[in-house]
Amino acid sequence: MIMKKRRNGLKIMASLIVLLGSLSYIMLLAIINGTLGFLCAMGVTIFGSIGVAKFLGETINMSYGLIISLTIGCGVLRGALRYLEQYSNHFIAFKLLAALRDKIFKALRVLAPAKLEGRKKGGIISMITSDIETLEVFYAHTISPICIALIVETLVLLYVGFISSFYLSLAALVSYIIIGIILPIISSKLLSDTGVRYRKSFASFNSYYLDSIKGVNDIVLNNAMKVRNKEVNSKSDELLAETKKLKHKSGITEAISYAFVSLSLIGVLILGLYLSDKNIITIPKMIMGLVAIFGSYGPVIALSALPQNLTQTFASGDRVLDLLEEKPVVREIKDGKNFSFLDLKVNNLSFKYDEASVLNNVNLEVKRGQIVALVGPSGCGKSTLLKLLLRFYETNSGDILYNNISINDINTSSLLDNVTLVSQQTYLFDDTIKENIKIAKYDATDEEIIEAAKKASIHEFIESLPDKYDTKVGQLGDNLSAGEKQRIGLARAFLSNAPLILLDEPTSNVDSINEGIILKSLKDQKENKSIILVSHRESTTAIADRIYRIKDGIIL
Repeated sequence: MIMKKRRNGLKIMASLIVLLGSLSYIMLLAIINGTLGFLCAMGVTIFGSIGVAKFLGETINMSYGLIISLTIGCGVLRGALRYLEQYSNHFIAFKLLAALRDKIFKALRVLAPAKLEGRKKGGIISMITSDIETLEVFYAHTISPICIALIVETLVLLYVGFISSFYLSLAALVSYIIIGIILPIISSKLLSDTGVRYRKSFASFNSYYLDSIKGVNDIVLNNAMKVRNKEVNSKSDELLAETKKLKHKSGITEAISYAFVSLSLIGVLILGLYLSDKNIITIPKMIMGLVAIFGSYGPVIALSALPQNLTQTFASGDRVLDLLEEKPVVREIKDGKNFSFLDLKVNNLSFKYDEASVLNNVNLEVKRGQIVALVGPSGCGKSTLLKLLLRFYETNSGDILYNNISINDINTSSLLDNVTLVSQQTYLFDDTIKENIKIAKYDATDEEIIEAAKKASIHEFIESLPDKYDTKVGQLGDNLSAGEKQRIGLARAFLSNAPLILLDEPTSNVDSINEGIILKSLKDQKENKSIILVSHRESTTAIADRIYRIKDGIIL
């Protein structure tokens, strides 16, 4: 197996910045406000130092009144500008997080179902929730601080070099480079692998915990609580261990950064006193220079702290970008042909999955108004064939023809309009029974929904509920039995306008009485629809006009 090479931090940052799109102007506004805000914060102490220098005899062409007014003005503006900066940053962040969730959902829709069948659902949920939330750090607390630090420190260096001493300016530049560039690079390398392991451990724990919640009934019934609890605790301990490692290394890097800030302040102070002692600069100019430098470390300290959060942000960003850039197994066709189903022909179809042969030279034909059954032992390729008829996968060889048009030349939307699948596991959304059935036809009337429910032999059960069709099914459909969920899935198929219905074990969870009602409804659909059904029950396949028997991927 080829391991994917991880993106470096700069590439992840560049890719995430590109996603800003039309919000770039708001980011520019945040940078401007942030820069002016830091300058105002420094202005309070700088103008104070100018007042002290004037008092000590330095020639300053400003009145005390003006100096005091500017000091107060800077203090007031600092608060307003800081608010505008944070508002702009978080406006961008939350707008983008919403847009990213939309992009991820669209990406999942394109990748489904082939690329999602083996993917852990907990990992996907972790990506949509915690990974996306982690990116808030980048958009709200990373881009503008970097730009602000570059602008503010450049202006400080120019001010100190002009008003005080070139030597102080040079010393400040060296300290900025060490604290704002060198230390973050070292910290990033130190924390990088730890951050990735933490995000993977977090996603693994989420996935396992979600599986445990979904399967809690089976766990209890099989008396597997102790084993499952032990595994949950084990994964929790793994996550805790990774969290401790990350926090430990983050603490060390933060302590080193603050130690260098303190050493830099002491070093600049000693240099200023030396220059003053040697009469290279006057004491008032030394004070003005030192005050400006001392007040300028805020943006640099913000830079030095970035790696502590960016390690997780980059790990999350890498995972999100992987999904957004992942190629689907099959491409969506938009420039092909539309059709209205009349017949289906499968010619010499072969398919391999992970190099394992599933179907070999399969041939079958379905005409309008026919019911065709596929029978055979589990794992012989029946369900796979149904998925290929919906182009969930690309075939390895052979043809699938609708109205003598290759499936590869048919628009995806037209194919889905003409063919619908009822799988063995019917997924129900946390909504009403009516809305769950309406998924097959969003503009369906209540009469059409009721008629479809009657054909699926679920109407009487629904009517027995207190809220009838407005009954909430519960998350994952936990309020309904397997048979009831399956019949709601069949009601969707009956409601659908699709002229070809694919049914995978449509009565596997249904008793014989309801099976009889459903089979009669299927037979009554023959005039307007064609049906391909997969079943192990002879009573179900008895309604078929033609039966294809499959064994080891071959039609006998």
